[in-house]
Amino acid sequence: TRMHFQWDWLCLGVLIIGSVTAEIENEEILGADVEVEDFDKQSQEADVDKDESSLGIVYQTPKPTGEVYFTETFDGVLTGWILSKTKKEDTDDNIAKYDGRWEVEELKENTVPGDRGLVLKSVAKHHAISTMLTKAFIFDNKPLIVQYEVNFQEGIDCGGAYIKLLSSSNDLNLEYFFDKTPYTIMFGPDKCGEDYKLHFIFRHKNPKTGEYDEKHAKRPDVDLKKFYLDKKTHLYTLVLKPDDTFEMLIDQTVVSKGSLLEDMVPPVNPPREIEDPADKKPDDWDERPKIPDPNAVKPDDWDEDEPSKIEDLDAVKPEGWLDDEPQYVPDPNAKKPKDWDEEMDGEWEAPQIPNPKCETAPGCGIWVRPMKNNPKYKGKWKAPMIDNPNYQGIWSPRKIPNPDYFEDSHPFEMTAVSAIGLELWSMTSDIYFDNFIICSEKEVADRWAADGWGLKKLVASANEPGMFSQLVTAAEDHPWLWVLYILTLALPVGLGVLFCWPAKKTDEDIEFKKTSISKAITKGEIKQGREELEDDEIDLEEEKDNEDIVED
Repeated sequence: TRMHFQWDWLCLGVLIIGSVTAEIENEEILGADVEVEDFDKQSQEADVDKDESSLGIVYQTPKPTGEVYFTETFDGVLTGWILSKTKKEDTDDNIAKYDGRWEVEELKENTVPGDRGLVLKSVAKHHAISTMLTKAFIFDNKPLIVQYEVNFQEGIDCGGAYIKLLSSSNDLNLEYFFDKTPYTIMFGPDKCGEDYKLHFIFRHKNPKTGEYDEKHAKRPDVDLKKFYLDKKTHLYTLVLKPDDTFEMLIDQTVVSKGSLLEDMVPPVNPPREIEDPADKKPDDWDERPKIPDPNAVKPDDWDEDEPSKIEDLDAVKPEGWLDDEPQYVPDPNAKKPKDWDEEMDGEWEAPQIPNPKCETAPGCGIWVRPMKNNPKYKGKWKAPMIDNPNYQGIWSPRKIPNPDYFEDSHPFEMTAVSAIGLELWSMTSDIYFDNFIICSEKEVADRWAADGWGLKKLVASANEPGMFSQLVTAAEDHPWLWVLYILTLALPVGLGVLFCWPAKKTDEDIEFKKTSISKAITKGEIKQGREELEDDEIDLEEEKDNEDIVED
């Protein structure tokens, strides 16, 4: 039995260890296989310069496969991009200038040779850079798809990585691009403190006044923290459809979606009715649901002067209480500091310490009776509350038609855009941007992503740390995994001890074993045992016959 028990535990331990190890290895292998397969399917040939990574991966600058309004890979000469020469308004002059530095560089980690991006380099400075689209996007009957890559190479403390699609106008001058330059859409990640955001803001034109108001999409329900801190390249996509719906995606996974008519703050369309600002609450309007009973009378025996606490007269001073000993005494081991100046610091006194004589006594100092609840205490009398017969409910102003009401049933028809810009402030450097595309077909954006971001993801996956590092990283996100790790490590040791350590033999076991081995069984004993068995069988048959006779 003991042997079976040990084998059961050993098998169980092997199964647990094997399952944990296999799960981790399978995730790594399957993840890599899927990424390689997807990349191979979506990659395309291009007549461009090729660079090969240490993994044998050849990078080719992505090329659009359909109609586009703008693309930028930053792999060649940076042309068309204009640095702002103006200043930010309502800001101190020493930091108002857009003098943040930009560079075109490869990634610091998981580098793909030949693949470069635009990098924000300066800390605590305003940055502004912009360029015209290949052709303006007009919001009519085609979707708008905006997509680009971001890598917070140093993490991010406080700063943004969002883009602005600048509104078309005759006086648009990119050399004077600043925070007040009219834009149609702002989209992308932003973070300060522990507030992780993914912006989608569009400026809506009031059809009655011609003024523009910012409409903000509701916050995504997913946790965005990892996208800002893992130092990996992430793909941000905004899809606006002519049916007035939108989607925001990170790494080709939808993190937020909704309607331009229902899921923006404040709403696109104002309410039909508003509260009348001229309406005032009447002086005699009674909003009290309950009132004190006017007919109630304080009982004669109600004494409001009784205290809530009284001395416990039954309490007795504990035996051994040291009345003459203070609770604290000067420290006899303390010495006046050598640099103590009595003229400046006053007369020196030793610090107080708990009286050591009180440690073994129930207490020291003057004994005072403890307080207890006063059974006669009732407090200040108040009349009981009753329903208010004059209750009129909570007053609210009457509704009147909203003079500013309008109904825009198709907010997708926004102001056309003709330029793209980055106007940012950051307390962290080396924010990497790459592979911008603006188009109308999802297939075009997906192929563009496969040839750019997909390759970065493949390289990053191949450079992932070993199993031990992944286990530690996983446990940081899910602390309960430490319990599983400890059990997995401790179980083989415990099973080894249980299975291999010899069991302690008792004196009875030893004596029984000796007796069993040394005692020989003779033929006579065998014969005698056989005869006893036969006699028992004869007795059983006789008893059965007697029972049958009695029943008859």
